[in-house]
Amino acid sequence: MPLFPKAFLTGAAIFTAILAAPAGANCRNVMHLGEEYITCSFDPASSDIRLYNKDQAGAPFKSFKALSQELRHRDEYLLFAMNGGMYHEDLSPVGLHIEKGVEQTPLNTNPGWGNFHMLPNGVFHVAEGRAGVMAADAYRAAGIRPRFATQSGPMLVIDGALHPRFLPDSDSFKTRNGVGVTGSGKVVFAVSKRPVRFHDFATLFRNELGCPNALFLDGTISSLYAPEIKRHDRLFPLGPIIAVVARFPR
Repeated sequence: MPLFPKAFLTGAAIFTAILAAPAGANCRNVMHLGEEYITCSFDPASSDIRLYNKDQAGAPFKSFKALSQELRHRDEYLLFAMNGGMYHEDLSPVGLHIEKGVEQTPLNTNPGWGNFHMLPNGVFHVAEGRAGVMAADAYRAAGIRPRFATQSGPMLVIDGALHPRFLPDSDSFKTRNGVGVTGSGKVVFAVSKRPVRFHDFATLFRNELGCPNALFLDGTISSLYAPEIKRHDRLFPLGPIIAVVARFPR
Protein backbone atom coordinates (compact mmCIF):
# COMPACT_ATOMS: atom_id res chain seq x y z
CA MET A 1 0.00 0.00 0.00
CA PRO A 2 1.29 3.50 -0.71
CA LEU A 3 2.48 5.33 2.37
CA PHE A 4 0.05 8.24 2.00
CA PRO A 5 -3.55 8.92 3.04
CA LYS A 6 -6.31 6.63 1.83
CA ALA A 7 -8.14 9.68 0.54
CA PHE A 8 -5.61 9.68 -2.30
CA LEU A 9 -7.38 6.58 -3.65
CA THR A 10 -10.85 8.13 -3.68
CA GLY A 11 -12.64 7.60 -6.94
CA ALA A 12 -10.59 4.55 -7.97
CA ALA A 13 -12.58 1.59 -9.21
CA ILE A 14 -11.98 -2.09 -9.75
CA PHE A 15 -13.63 -3.91 -12.59
CA THR A 16 -13.04 -6.95 -14.72
CA ALA A 17 -12.26 -6.97 -18.41
CA ILE A 18 -11.00 -9.42 -21.00
CA LEU A 19 -7.69 -8.61 -22.66
CA ALA A 20 -6.25 -10.67 -25.50
CA ALA A 21 -3.80 -13.31 -24.28
CA PRO A 22 -3.51 -17.07 -24.53
CA ALA A 23 -5.56 -19.09 -22.08
CA GLY A 24 -3.69 -21.14 -19.52
CA ALA A 25 -4.04 -23.14 -16.37
CA ASN A 26 -1.90 -21.14 -13.97
CA CYS A 27 -4.68 -19.76 -11.74
CA ARG A 28 -7.20 -21.48 -9.51
CA ASN A 29 -9.48 -20.81 -6.57
CA VAL A 30 -8.42 -22.12 -3.16
CA MET A 31 -10.60 -22.33 -0.05
CA HIS A 32 -8.87 -21.85 3.31
CA LEU A 33 -10.50 -21.37 6.70
CA GLY A 34 -13.81 -20.54 5.04
CA GLU A 35 -12.43 -17.87 2.71
CA GLU A 36 -11.72 -18.04 -1.01
CA TYR A 37 -8.48 -16.97 -2.64
CA ILE A 38 -7.20 -16.72 -6.20
CA THR A 39 -3.79 -18.33 -6.54
CA CYS A 40 -1.56 -18.29 -9.65
CA SER A 41 1.58 -20.43 -9.92
CA PHE A 42 4.56 -20.19 -12.26
CA ASP A 43 7.79 -22.11 -12.69
CA PRO A 44 10.65 -19.56 -12.83
CA ALA A 45 12.65 -22.03 -14.93
CA SER A 46 10.16 -21.69 -17.78
CA SER A 47 8.35 -18.41 -17.02
CA ASP A 48 9.82 -14.94 -17.50
CA ILE A 49 9.10 -13.23 -14.16
CA ARG A 50 10.06 -9.55 -13.99
CA LEU A 51 9.71 -6.38 -11.92
CA TYR A 52 8.60 -3.01 -13.30
CA ASN A 53 8.09 0.47 -11.91
CA LYS A 54 8.83 3.10 -14.58
CA ASP A 55 8.42 3.18 -18.35
CA GLN A 56 11.10 4.02 -20.92
CA ALA A 57 10.41 7.73 -20.44
CA GLY A 58 11.03 7.45 -16.70
CA ALA A 59 7.39 7.85 -15.62
CA PRO A 60 5.65 5.32 -13.35
CA PHE A 61 3.47 2.86 -15.26
CA LYS A 62 0.64 3.28 -12.71
CA SER A 63 -1.43 0.52 -14.33
CA PHE A 64 -1.31 -2.91 -15.91
CA LYS A 65 -2.70 -1.40 -19.11
CA ALA A 66 0.20 1.03 -19.50
CA LEU A 67 2.73 -1.74 -18.92
CA SER A 68 0.96 -3.98 -21.41
CA GLN A 69 1.01 -1.27 -24.05
CA GLU A 70 4.76 -0.72 -23.70
CA LEU A 71 5.45 -4.45 -23.86
CA ARG A 72 3.48 -4.77 -27.08
CA HIS A 73 5.90 -2.38 -28.77
CA ARG A 74 8.55 -5.03 -28.09
CA ASP A 75 6.39 -7.93 -29.36
CA GLU A 76 5.80 -9.06 -25.78
CA TYR A 77 2.63 -9.42 -23.73
CA LEU A 78 1.50 -9.95 -20.14
CA LEU A 79 0.55 -13.44 -19.02
CA PHE A 80 0.03 -12.26 -15.46
CA ALA A 81 0.71 -9.26 -13.23
CA MET A 82 0.21 -8.20 -9.63
CA ASN A 83 1.03 -5.09 -7.63
CA GLY A 84 4.49 -5.83 -6.32
CA GLY A 85 5.22 -3.95 -3.13
CA MET A 86 4.63 -0.75 -1.21
CA TYR A 87 5.42 2.68 -2.57
CA HIS A 88 5.61 6.37 -1.78
CA GLU A 89 3.24 9.06 -2.99
CA ASP A 90 5.35 9.54 -6.13
CA LEU A 91 4.91 5.76 -6.80
CA SER A 92 8.58 5.00 -6.13
CA PRO A 93 9.32 1.84 -4.13
CA VAL A 94 9.65 2.08 -0.36
CA GLY A 95 12.27 -0.68 -0.29
CA LEU A 96 14.60 -2.64 -2.52
CA HIS A 97 13.76 -2.59 -6.22
CA ILE A 98 15.95 -4.25 -8.85
CA GLU A 99 15.26 -4.40 -12.59
CA LYS A 100 17.54 -6.24 -15.04
CA GLY A 101 20.23 -6.49 -12.40
CA VAL A 102 20.26 -2.75 -11.65
CA GLU A 103 19.39 -1.65 -8.11
CA GLN A 104 17.04 1.32 -8.40
CA THR A 105 16.13 1.56 -4.71
CA PRO A 106 18.25 0.15 -1.84
CA LEU A 107 17.23 -2.34 0.83
CA ASN A 108 15.26 -0.65 3.62
CA THR A 109 15.43 -2.14 7.12
CA ASN A 110 14.78 1.11 8.96
CA PRO A 111 12.24 1.17 11.81
CA GLY A 112 8.96 2.94 11.13
CA TRP A 113 5.18 2.67 11.09
CA GLY A 114 2.94 0.56 8.91
CA ASN A 115 3.04 -2.95 7.52
CA PHE A 116 6.29 -2.47 5.61
CA HIS A 117 8.15 -1.84 8.87
CA MET A 118 6.56 -4.75 10.74
CA LEU A 119 9.92 -6.50 10.95
CA PRO A 120 11.02 -8.80 9.62
CA ASN A 121 10.04 -7.60 6.18
CA GLY A 122 11.41 -9.43 3.17
CA VAL A 123 12.52 -9.69 -0.44
CA PHE A 124 11.16 -11.58 -3.43
CA HIS A 125 13.95 -12.16 -5.94
CA VAL A 126 14.40 -13.81 -9.34
CA ALA A 127 17.58 -14.80 -11.18
CA GLU A 128 18.73 -17.50 -13.62
CA GLY A 129 15.47 -19.42 -13.68
CA ARG A 130 15.12 -19.53 -9.90
CA ALA A 131 13.17 -17.47 -7.40
CA GLY A 132 13.14 -17.01 -3.66
CA VAL A 133 11.58 -15.20 -0.74
CA MET A 134 13.63 -14.40 2.34
CA ALA A 135 13.73 -11.98 5.26
CA ALA A 136 15.53 -8.73 4.44
CA ASP A 137 18.41 -9.26 6.91
CA ALA A 138 19.00 -12.76 5.55
CA TYR A 139 18.93 -11.38 2.01
CA ARG A 140 21.57 -8.78 2.90
CA ALA A 141 23.80 -11.42 4.52
CA ALA A 142 23.45 -13.83 1.58
CA GLY A 143 24.98 -11.41 -0.92
CA ILE A 144 22.50 -12.40 -3.62
CA ARG A 145 22.68 -10.58 -6.96
CA PRO A 146 19.26 -11.12 -8.55
CA ARG A 147 18.08 -9.93 -11.93
CA PHE A 148 14.78 -8.75 -10.43
CA ALA A 149 13.77 -8.11 -6.82
CA THR A 150 11.24 -6.26 -4.71
CA GLN A 151 11.01 -5.64 -0.98
CA SER A 152 7.80 -5.50 1.00
CA GLY A 153 6.55 -6.40 4.44
CA PRO A 154 5.87 -8.03 6.63
CA MET A 155 7.09 -11.52 5.90
CA LEU A 156 4.16 -13.91 6.14
CA VAL A 157 6.08 -17.16 6.60
CA ILE A 158 9.74 -17.40 7.62
CA ASP A 159 11.35 -20.83 7.20
CA GLY A 160 8.04 -22.49 7.99
CA ALA A 161 7.13 -20.25 10.95
CA LEU A 162 4.46 -17.54 10.90
CA HIS A 163 5.47 -13.93 11.52
CA PRO A 164 5.58 -13.61 15.35
CA ARG A 165 3.19 -10.65 15.45
CA PHE A 166 0.28 -12.37 13.69
CA LEU A 167 -2.69 -13.14 15.92
CA PRO A 168 -5.28 -15.83 15.09
CA ASP A 169 -8.03 -13.68 16.65
CA SER A 170 -6.96 -10.31 15.21
CA ASP A 171 -9.74 -7.88 14.33
CA SER A 172 -7.75 -6.40 11.41
CA PHE A 173 -9.33 -7.56 8.15
CA LYS A 174 -8.07 -6.41 4.74
CA THR A 175 -8.03 -7.68 1.19
CA ARG A 176 -4.47 -8.97 0.92
CA ASN A 177 -2.06 -10.20 -1.74
CA GLY A 178 1.32 -11.87 -1.47
CA VAL A 179 3.91 -14.17 -3.00
CA GLY A 180 5.59 -17.36 -1.85
CA VAL A 181 7.96 -19.98 -3.21
CA THR A 182 7.17 -23.67 -2.76
CA GLY A 183 9.62 -26.33 -1.67
CA SER A 184 9.96 -27.37 -5.31
CA GLY A 185 10.77 -23.81 -6.41
CA LYS A 186 7.43 -22.75 -7.93
CA VAL A 187 6.38 -19.13 -7.42
CA VAL A 188 2.84 -18.77 -6.06
CA PHE A 189 0.90 -15.52 -6.00
CA ALA A 190 -2.31 -15.18 -3.99
CA VAL A 191 -5.00 -12.57 -3.42
CA SER A 192 -7.98 -12.85 -1.10
CA LYS A 193 -11.46 -12.35 -2.50
CA ARG A 194 -12.62 -10.76 0.76
CA PRO A 195 -10.88 -9.09 3.71
CA VAL A 196 -8.87 -11.57 5.82
CA ARG A 197 -6.50 -11.57 8.80
CA PHE A 198 -2.74 -11.63 8.39
CA HIS A 199 -2.66 -14.89 10.34
CA ASP A 200 -5.09 -16.63 8.00
CA PHE A 201 -3.35 -15.30 4.91
CA ALA A 202 -0.01 -16.61 6.20
CA THR A 203 -1.39 -20.08 6.96
CA LEU A 204 -2.81 -20.18 3.42
CA PHE A 205 0.74 -19.99 2.06
CA ARG A 206 2.23 -22.40 4.58
CA ASN A 207 -0.51 -25.00 4.96
CA GLU A 208 -2.35 -24.95 1.63
CA LEU A 209 0.21 -23.73 -0.91
CA GLY A 210 3.31 -25.41 0.49
CA CYS A 211 5.45 -22.27 0.81
CA PRO A 212 8.03 -22.32 3.65
CA ASN A 213 8.68 -18.63 2.91
CA ALA A 214 6.10 -16.07 1.81
CA LEU A 215 5.90 -12.29 1.63
CA PHE A 216 3.01 -9.87 2.01
CA LEU A 217 2.83 -7.50 -0.94
CA ASP A 218 -0.02 -5.18 0.00
CA GLY A 219 -3.55 -4.83 1.28
CA THR A 220 -6.74 -3.02 0.29
CA ILE A 221 -5.43 -1.96 -3.14
CA SER A 222 -4.42 -5.55 -4.01
CA SER A 223 -4.62 -5.76 -7.80
CA LEU A 224 -4.47 -8.67 -10.21
CA TYR A 225 -4.10 -9.06 -13.96
CA ALA A 226 -4.90 -12.62 -15.04
CA PRO A 227 -6.50 -12.83 -18.49
CA GLU A 228 -6.98 -16.59 -18.24
CA ILE A 229 -9.64 -15.95 -15.59
CA LYS A 230 -10.80 -12.70 -17.22
CA ARG A 231 -9.47 -10.53 -14.44
CA HIS A 232 -8.03 -7.06 -14.93
CA ASP A 233 -8.15 -4.87 -11.83
CA ARG A 234 -7.89 -1.14 -12.47
CA LEU A 235 -7.29 0.43 -9.10
CA PHE A 236 -4.91 3.31 -9.64
CA PRO A 237 -2.20 4.17 -9.00
CA LEU A 238 0.20 1.22 -8.82
CA GLY A 239 3.84 1.39 -7.82
CA PRO A 240 6.05 -1.66 -8.41
CA ILE A 241 4.50 -4.38 -10.58
CA ILE A 242 5.47 -8.05 -10.73
CA ALA A 243 4.82 -9.40 -14.22
CA VAL A 244 5.07 -12.69 -16.07
CA VAL A 245 5.92 -11.85 -19.68
CA ALA A 246 5.93 -13.84 -22.92
CA ARG A 247 6.76 -13.08 -26.56
CA PHE A 248 4.31 -13.12 -29.42
CA PRO A 249 5.12 -15.97 -31.83
CA ARG A 250 6.75 -14.97 -35.09
